[in-house]
Amino acid sequence: MKIRKMEISDYDSVYSLWMSCQGMGLNNIDDAEEGIERFLKRNPDTCFVAEENGRIAGIILAGNDGRRGYIYHTAVSPSARRKGIGSQLVRAALDALKNLGIIKAALVTFSRNEEGNHFWGKQGFTVRDDLLYRNKTLIEMTRIDT
Repeated sequence: MKIRKMEISDYDSVYSLWMSCQGMGLNNIDDAEEGIERFLKRNPDTCFVAEENGRIAGIILAGNDGRRGYIYHTAVSPSARRKGIGSQLVRAALDALKNLGIIKAALVTFSRNEEGNHFWGKQGFTVRDDLLYRNKTLIEMTRIDT
């Protein structure tokens, strides 16, 4: 298994992987190829895929605003789980953020995503119950829940 930086040419395989994983929350704009390409251009050193036997088995998108790191759309193929792939992807992304001078990272999960929440807890991410997450969509988009 090999961890490497994600390239836009990985998009079709990555999107297919996301769609195979229950609990993902995607949309037709941010997660379209153009949206992911924009994200990769802004964050070229912090997004990774895991390749196993020539196929993408895992993905993590990470970026930062200059102060904090943010992790998005982490997924491991259901058939490749329990092999440490997710943990290796998280380590790669956090190390890349540290190399950029970022000292804290955050992420959002759906409360219904029990498996994902269990994983993030094992990775040392704690729940903040003193915050409210707020969101405003600036253009119409279609939400895609897996």
